[in-house]
Amino acid sequence: MAINSVWVFAQVTNGAATTGTLELLTKARSLSSNVTAVLGGDASGVAAQLGDYGATKVYATGDLAGKLPGVAVSGAMKAIIDGGDKPDLILFPQNYEGRDVLSRLSVKLNKSVLTNSIDVAVDGDAVNATTPIFGGNTLVTTTFTGEGPYLVAFRPKSFAAEASGGAPAAIAAASVPDLGATGGAKVTAVHVEESTGPKLDEANIVVSGGRGLGEADKYEMVEELAKLLKGAPGASRAIVDAGWVPYSYQVGQTGKVVKPSVYIAAGISGATQHMVGMKGAKNIIAINKDKEAPIFGIADLGIVGDVHKVLPKLIEALKGR
Repeated sequence: MAINSVWVFAQVTNGAATTGTLELLTKARSLSSNVTAVLGGDASGVAAQLGDYGATKVYATGDLAGKLPGVAVSGAMKAIIDGGDKPDLILFPQNYEGRDVLSRLSVKLNKSVLTNSIDVAVDGDAVNATTPIFGGNTLVTTTFTGEGPYLVAFRPKSFAAEASGGAPAAIAAASVPDLGATGGAKVTAVHVEESTGPKLDEANIVVSGGRGLGEADKYEMVEELAKLLKGAPGASRAIVDAGWVPYSYQVGQTGKVVKPSVYIAAGISGATQHMVGMKGAKNIIAINKDKEAPIFGIADLGIVGDVHKVLPKLIEALKGR
């Protein structure tokens, strides 16, 4: 089948479309020339950027006045579809808000969903989504059946974001219908963790630490090295669970999926859960005193040594440049 229309659930942070949104728009325009972004909020500041990445139109709800985005945006999407503008395919980011909108829309439309996907393609009359299972060791291809819209959520970095030079997206109002009791919930406060440097899942270089660091105070070496390399610090689940660093630092199946140009794993043995989240990196450098550590099996460069000796030397060399 031909995909005539693709929607992308778009998100905006600090006045700009998120990297995940731009990745999905890039993929969407490879499937159809009719790409629409759907945004919970005001689109006037991002219409040009959305258009540059392939959106020809953006449905925007306007100010949600504190309403939960998942409730409001899924309601607006359902209203647009009921009004006759029905896409064949809707792409969502695999994050909290994306899953919230996706799940609520799934119920409203009585449609199945595919989550945690890394690709979608049209093959003849079939629309197929690709999903990794068993820690990423096996890829499953699932074919949608029945009538669309088909609903799919994608891991970060599944696609490369590339501008197309398109004109600003035309803005259309997406009215939020009466949400009943569900619409009574309000966001009263938002707490954002302070951070400097690039975001973990967007950084070109990631330096992650694990149990091999020995104690929480030694994680400072990881942060210092990441800062010197203009990268982002990450962590294994073990030290997140131990309370050394916040959950937002966690790389892995239950944390963030990263695909940087360089990934440095310091004192990380390489549990399957962790490797799922970083093995897509272009270059992997592993530092571990155990030469049998599984991380060396996927590393491009392996250093068998004590992180307490290797990292300080590396930091010293970078400072001396």
